[in-house]
Amino acid sequence: MKKILIIEDEPSTRENLCEILELEGFASHAAANGRAGVAAALSELPDLILCDVTMPELDGHGVLSALRAEPTTRQIPFIFLTAKGERQDVREGMNLGADDYLIKPVDVDDLLAAIEARLERSQQQAGFNPDFKSAVPLEKLGLTPREAEILLWVAQGKSNFETGIILTISATTVKKHLVHIFEKLGVESRNAATLQALEILSSESAR
Repeated sequence: MKKILIIEDEPSTRENLCEILELEGFASHAAANGRAGVAAALSELPDLILCDVTMPELDGHGVLSALRAEPTTRQIPFIFLTAKGERQDVREGMNLGADDYLIKPVDVDDLLAAIEARLERSQQQAGFNPDFKSAVPLEKLGLTPREAEILLWVAQGKSNFETGIILTISATTVKKHLVHIFEKLGVESRNAATLQALEILSSESAR
């Protein structure tokens, strides 16, 4: 049974999320603020974390930064749940290493789809220990700096839309770059390109 940690300061939202997840067969654990959430993540080592952004004591960005700095929690899928949906807010969360960014009130089907997608993504990355801090190592694949940047985010499971928000370009431009990336790597899919990226980024982190 997959364990999901919910970090949310609003009691009714926290309880509702726990109920939804338990009905879907997940084991849920909840924390009422950011500091408690960090402590719970370090002790429980959940399979995925759902976290509000605006919270007392430590906000969601602080939670994510703290967990990404710890080897044991660095690779845990992390989804922000927030009422803040401006492009700048999304960009900030993604740049900190969030795996997804859902806007409240979130549809239950969208929430469950995001969770399943991130858990599947985490399973695909099992066995790798990539360092996503820099896109420069990916230039070894014959990519331009911009192409390497795009592949870096795609390898983290970001969609064309999300990558566009992060890099301040359109999803169409991202798609055009991906066509060139696939050609250079000799692959036909995002998964195949991601595999090559993970291999390079993992070898760099091992040094």
